[in-house]
Amino acid sequence: LFSFLVFLRYQIYYDYPLQTYLEYPIIIAQDVILLLFILRFSGNMKRALFYAVTFWGGWYMLTLRKWIIDLAMNFCTFISAASKLAQLRCLWQTKDSGQVSALTWSMSAYTCASKLRAT
Repeated sequence: LFSFLVFLRYQIYYDYPLQTYLEYPIIIAQDVILLLFILRFSGNMKRALFYAVTFWGGWYMLTLRKWIIDLAMNFCTFISAASKLAQLRCLWQTKDSGQVSALTWSMSAYTCASKLRAT
């Protein structure tokens, strides 16, 4: 969710055409809804306010200085790649892939790798 928020804010900040980032608000909305369901069914709805304030504050702090948004954008690629490694480690330790789709996971890992190569 952090990466999507940074990507969206970055593209708005630098006045990219709307067509280049139109999918990000949809993806963010899906992630927020999923997070709310997780918090609701785990009995942690009080944390929802904390997350909302954190993301709202982060949204505005990103554009306080130009170097902050640029640095955050560079960290997004690292965070995305690190999350894939964390998922792999978890799968390796549990020896249970559960509901993981090899196709979608591979596509996501390829996307991260292509971003690493491009930077």
